[in-house]
Amino acid sequence: MERSLLQRIEAFLKESQMPPSVFGRAAVHDPRLVSDLRGGREAGRRMTCRVEHFMNKWRADHYAGRIAPCGDRRFGAGGRA
Repeated sequence: MERSLLQRIEAFLKESQMPPSVFGRAAVHDPRLVSDLRGGREAGRRMTCRVEHFMNKWRADHYAGRIAPCGDRRFGAGGRA
C-alpha cells in the first residue's frame, strides 16, 4: 500500500531534522503546509509533485554533500538543544 503524502513528509522531516514550517516554506512557499495537512487539508496533484520534487532534490543534494543540516535556527548553527 502506498503511503500518503503526509506520511512521506513526516518521514522526510524526521530524516532531515527540518522543522515543518521551514519545510513548507522551502517546498511550496507555505509555512503552514504541514500543519494544514495534519488538520485534513488535501493536496492537489501539482502541490504533491512540487513537494516530492523538493524532497528528492534535497536528498540528492544532501547525499552529494551540498547541503548542511537545517535544524532549528533558534539554537544557533543548525543544532538542536
